[in-house]
Amino acid sequence: MRRFGRTLVAAALAVTVVGGSAGWASGDSQTAVTGPPPGTAAWRADTSAGRSLPDPATATPHEVAAFFAGLDDAVRRDLVRSHPLVVGNLDGAPLPLRYEANRIAVTATGEARYASLAAPDRQILAFDPRGRGQVAEVFGDLEHARHVSVIVPGSDNDAATHDARRKPATGPAGMARALREATGGSTGGSTGRSTAVVAWIGYTTPVGIGLDAADGRLARAGAARLARFTAGLDAVGAPDPVLFCHSYGSVVCGLAARHTDATDIVALGSPGMRAGTAAALHTGARVWAARGPSDWIADVPNVEFAGVGHGADPTSAAFGARRVPAADVQGHTGYFAPGTQSLAAFAAIAEGAAR
Repeated sequence: MRRFGRTLVAAALAVTVVGGSAGWASGDSQTAVTGPPPGTAAWRADTSAGRSLPDPATATPHEVAAFFAGLDDAVRRDLVRSHPLVVGNLDGAPLPLRYEANRIAVTATGEARYASLAAPDRQILAFDPRGRGQVAEVFGDLEHARHVSVIVPGSDNDAATHDARRKPATGPAGMARALREATGGSTGGSTGRSTAVVAWIGYTTPVGIGLDAADGRLARAGAARLARFTAGLDAVGAPDPVLFCHSYGSVVCGLAARHTDATDIVALGSPGMRAGTAAALHTGARVWAARGPSDWIADVPNVEFAGVGHGADPTSAAFGARRVPAADVQGHTGYFAPGTQSLAAFAAIAEGAAR
């Protein structure tokens, strides 16, 4: 009975503590953005290509890729101009078309908070203005890369804030740029072809500290979207990715693990992955974990009770993940800081050189 009481206390504490990159703030309940992108009804009704267009709700990324492979350039361009929000978010569509479609879609919103995403040098792989907005941005040459990494962030990230001014190498875009530079690539355009990095905010993240951050509802919705996104990378011939999963993003990755073809899954600053051990993730990927000595996530109880809390500590010996050195990491968001042991290790994992 005493153990049960401690579990209840720990679960209650998890509700008030678990969060993402923003730290100690109150949370507001979020509605997960799911389903096909805006404009899907008009896309389904379009017969201008002389055949039915693949249904974004049911077509697999490989079916989408096969469809676009059978079109000539003129028809492809017409679809981009007529349905930018669909083409821009359609996993399996050719990458250059998605970049072009999302530039159109971002501009069409007329919203200042998104304006920088439409710059000619940005490679926006996904953009959805619903809710707080979702975005995926590519750093490097994804079409020709030998290695691909995907940054999956935690709370308080969305399309407007993913590249907001913060401390260097924090936030999804900052982490992606830091990893790209650490692997020897330029952060702009397609210079350097070895490693491409995607900053993926393709799910509705929790806001601040609250029940959203302590339960798995948003993570489950995000996991389905992450699994489809990685299938889309496979459909266009990209290498199997490495997933770098920060804070609540590691909950998303834990739930998606068995449904992705990731070579490696790295949990950093993690409150838990909704699994008791690395083996329980049921993935063929190598599983890694990192936690810095001053990361407040260490104060989060590693419990799961009545759906609250995210389970075992991925850095514990019992979990069975490979440890990433992080002794010089500062705080909860310092894992990609230049010169840190963790960033050097991440670069080796991203390039397939870590053992």
